[in-house]
Amino acid sequence: MQLQVINSPFNQEQTELLNRLLPNLTESQKIWLSGYLSASTTVVATEGTPNLATELTEQKTTDPITKDITILFGSQTGNAQSLAKNHGNRLKELGFNVTVQSMSDFKPNNLKKIQNLLIIVSTHGEGDPPDTAIAFHEFLHGKRAPKLQDFHYSVLALGDSSYEFFCETGKQFDERLEELGGTRLYPRVDCDLDFDEPASEWFEGIVGGLNLQSKSTVSTAISPTALSIQDSGYSRSNPYYAEVLDIINLNGRGSNKETLHVELSIEDAGISFQPGDSLGIFPNNDPELVELLITELGFSPTESVTINKQGEVLAFREALLTYYEITVLTKPLLQKFSEIASNPSLDELLAKGNEDKLKAYLNGRDLLDLIQDFGPIQIDAQTFVSLLRKLPTRLYSIASSYQANPDEVHLTIGAVRYHANGRDRNGVCSVQIAERIQPGDKLPIYVQNNENFKLPENPDTPIIMVGPGTGVAPFRSFLQEREEIGATGKSWLFFGDQHFVTDFLYQTEWQNWLKDGVLTKMNIAFSRDTAEKVYVQHRMLEHSKELFEWLEEGAVLYICGDEKHMAHDVHQTLLAIIQKEGQMSLEKAEEYVAAMNQNKRYQRDVY
Repeated sequence: MQLQVINSPFNQEQTELLNRLLPNLTESQKIWLSGYLSASTTVVATEGTPNLATELTEQKTTDPITKDITILFGSQTGNAQSLAKNHGNRLKELGFNVTVQSMSDFKPNNLKKIQNLLIIVSTHGEGDPPDTAIAFHEFLHGKRAPKLQDFHYSVLALGDSSYEFFCETGKQFDERLEELGGTRLYPRVDCDLDFDEPASEWFEGIVGGLNLQSKSTVSTAISPTALSIQDSGYSRSNPYYAEVLDIINLNGRGSNKETLHVELSIEDAGISFQPGDSLGIFPNNDPELVELLITELGFSPTESVTINKQGEVLAFREALLTYYEITVLTKPLLQKFSEIASNPSLDELLAKGNEDKLKAYLNGRDLLDLIQDFGPIQIDAQTFVSLLRKLPTRLYSIASSYQANPDEVHLTIGAVRYHANGRDRNGVCSVQIAERIQPGDKLPIYVQNNENFKLPENPDTPIIMVGPGTGVAPFRSFLQEREEIGATGKSWLFFGDQHFVTDFLYQTEWQNWLKDGVLTKMNIAFSRDTAEKVYVQHRMLEHSKELFEWLEEGAVLYICGDEKHMAHDVHQTLLAIIQKEGQMSLEKAEEYVAAMNQNKRYQRDVY
């Protein structure tokens, strides 16, 4: 609809400008503009009216609706927490009173005291809340959840569209808060792995919603300058190019695995980290796969394509190599592809009732498979890349202590190689490092803080670490740190892999720490050395009495590694041990573990 000149307060030139502008505004821009105009009107109305202006100013400093905001985050790897802190700081700079808190630290009964709530939460596994959000999620969806009046909220959901239950936890929070009577400040935004732009748009919309709600607004009206605040130093949006010092294969001759110990230089970078943090790496795709794609598509490798909203341009080959994800298929991608492929077989695969077939097809296939199976396509290169999502960074648990060696950061990376659907497949980042990176090369990196996987503040606290395979990486950093600070608390490591002779990662280091007392106890499980496979959870059961005694003494239990199998099995084993040794019912054992989780004594870094 266009603005009509009849009875309009605008002149002809202004009307033409508005008619050109308004149809092109996004929802967040419209909300922001409404809030800004509301703020401007209030300021103009108070000019020349000192008493009214004074009254509004006083109201602005005391009105909790316009000024007090609570941000709750539920985070597994640290992304939600980082966004919560950054957005909280930006809102504080705009004059709001902001409380940023983990859902695990929030007292649910305080919910009815809040009038402005922002939720930033990731989805874990197959649609589950992250560990730090479990208790609050259960409360909110239980009978004790309060009816919410004069309550405003918005949800930023983080997820991965390659999973079936994309952003499921955020969707559940959003729907439940509405059911309880809440009013959205701004619609929920669901973010894929590349969350920077949608998270920024969500923030703009939030401030616009707060401005509309506000009664006096000189300090709350947002400006473009405020929206462009960026963290200084190296970060996800500004990676540091770290020199590769060394790459060592930790597996012995004859192993069917290749586990890489990678050492990177961060000397003079000003980067620091803590045990439990992860390192993000911006990888490149396999050049051979890129060439196969270009051949299949028939596009020119040198054709220019625009890759983002900022108008950055790359050659088509370079864009596939460095910017777009080409090794993972998602349901949203197939839906977009079906619109340009016009293939009945693809339409049938996406049809309701074929969810299991679709899930099976997505597993282990890549973009080349999609084009070969359901092509050809009659579009240009620019339209093609617009279907793709950005190549996500890869996160790896840091395997060294900053206190012990501040000039370097170490990683433990398992090279991923497998054969599926008639072709050999490679992990994007792991095989890039294994085959195409040499000492002296540089990798773009950033530190991903993870406050949900940290050593106890008291160095006397006992710790139990369960980390088979590359899951042992953070525990190497834990022990380096504890050795450096002279921690006196007991420590116990459960480690497992396939073969003792070829796959005992960092064997000499564990033995030295056992000898020196830095590591109190270690149990190992090598699954392929015996007729019956033995895993870390079996070793835990063998030592159930002592393990439960450690828990009763206040030990913190850490799990790192594969989520779908190992972490699930270890969790069930933990419940069984508590039931047996604590003489508890399953329900009581679950309450015991929930209390451990709430008190940060049960921490998981699983993937």
